[in-house]
Amino acid sequence: MVQRRGNLFTVNDRVFFVNGFNTYWLMILATDPATRGKVSDVFKQVSAIGLTVCRTWAFNDGGWRALQKSPSVYDEEVFKALDFVVSEAQKYKIRLLLTLVNNWEAYGGKAQYFKWGKAAGLNLTSDDDFFSDPTLKGYYKAHVKVVLTRVNTITNVTYKDDPTIFAWELINEPRCQSDPSGDALQAWIQEMAAHVKTIDPSHLVAIGSEGFYGPSTPAKLQSNPNSLASQVGTDFIRNHRAFGIDFASAHIYPDSWISQSNPEAHLEFAKAWMQSHIDDADEKLQMPVVFGEFGVSSTDGRFDSSFRDKFIDTVYKTILNSTRRGGSGGGSLLWQVFPEGTEYMDDGYAIILSRSPSTSAMLSLQSQRLDMFGSRCSTKCHWGCKKRSPFDDDLFSHDEL
Repeated sequence: MVQRRGNLFTVNDRVFFVNGFNTYWLMILATDPATRGKVSDVFKQVSAIGLTVCRTWAFNDGGWRALQKSPSVYDEEVFKALDFVVSEAQKYKIRLLLTLVNNWEAYGGKAQYFKWGKAAGLNLTSDDDFFSDPTLKGYYKAHVKVVLTRVNTITNVTYKDDPTIFAWELINEPRCQSDPSGDALQAWIQEMAAHVKTIDPSHLVAIGSEGFYGPSTPAKLQSNPNSLASQVGTDFIRNHRAFGIDFASAHIYPDSWISQSNPEAHLEFAKAWMQSHIDDADEKLQMPVVFGEFGVSSTDGRFDSSFRDKFIDTVYKTILNSTRRGGSGGGSLLWQVFPEGTEYMDDGYAIILSRSPSTSAMLSLQSQRLDMFGSRCSTKCHWGCKKRSPFDDDLFSHDEL
């Protein structure tokens, strides 16, 4: 399994870097025999260019093709679809970052837990009760236990024992706007991280946060993309100091977070946002940070088609600048990669590798670079040794050093 040693990820005493992608709806595609092959297609394509981690949902609460139809009631056929996703990831040597619930209404999320609670007669006032109501927390804890102790019907390996799984993510992009102090969300993170570790002490655990700074670090509030970001109940440094959290997470969406129309301003924001979080992971948290989502929407008229590649290049170079210094930049996950024939699900961020040769080449080059750093010597070797020096390597051009 992937482990954490200080601010590095390791596998068998070798440094492991995350260069990956999001395709959150794989379980849904795998549920239908007509689209199940698309899961294999996307894993085959990303494996060919060296991507190492896929972030995808291990939940679908209520509604269409629900995994969890009601609290602790599951659709076995959908669960078998998730089994297939895990087994195909193993086949193509892709590790999975599995997210356990959504902050947003898509695929149920905390809104569905609220509906279940209301239907059970609970006195609830908002979706944010998900973070504090004992019954709703009990629903979530039960779901966590069911997923982590699931025995894969294809591989016969229990999820909590499967090294195919890179890590568990507590929730996608948590926000608790009813409590801008951050206390409610902090208490939930601490409780749920401990719950996961009690069931599965072997896998890494992350929060799934967007990375917004909060009240515990007033000097960092100016790093947030806008004033709202400091009022949504999240607190990057405080949240990631919770016991049981193994690495930090942040997302990067300047196209929706900041109002500037100048594309260069978006690149500068991305670079500064990333560096701020890498510095905090280095100096305050002493853990890796993974930028779990980053992307640019093709529907945004401010950006032409070449801007996406510039944006990806900026993210990748910032990671490399940390990597070559032994810093906490643990990697990044592009939002999002699509196999051909799934364009109907495009949210504006879809990248089809076969139709995006320049982007595909960039992803492949980043994979080669990170693999080079990870393979040249073990974590016991001093980071500054000549084996790790990239200066004579053709993978690095002079303007990047």
